[in-house]
Amino acid sequence: MIIYAESLEKITSDHLCGGFFAGWPHPPSPADHLRLLQGSSAVILACTGSGQVVGYITAISDGVSCAYLPHLEVLSEYQGQGIGSELVRRMLERLDRLYMIDLVCDESLIPFYERFGLRPMRGMALRHYDRQDCSSRPA
Repeated sequence: MIIYAESLEKITSDHLCGGFFAGWPHPPSPADHLRLLQGSSAVILACTGSGQVVGYITAISDGVSCAYLPHLEVLSEYQGQGIGSELVRRMLERLDRLYMIDLVCDESLIPFYERFGLRPMRGMALRHYDRQDCSSRPA
């Protein structure tokens, strides 16, 4: 059974071990992953009955007009069960009062997000892949 939560209460880095950030050459540690969640304007977690986090979605927002969805992840062994779809549905519902909700995704994921009413747009991005692990770098 999957339980969805909008709070990080009782979540520690131990609940975030293994499998997130698949394919990232420099993934964040579980402690930095927790910091990432704590720094988000909104977070929704998908957890097992034992509290292990198996999926999550985050939003960064001004709370008035706009939000950006930087992260949606479901552990590989839990994919294909509708968890990612439920996380997106819940987050879009939570942010429904806002004017715009944006995200950046790989082209292969466009059909997934279109199911929720999102549509492709042009955008710009800057990526520092050497900082994926969330470590501080001197300016």
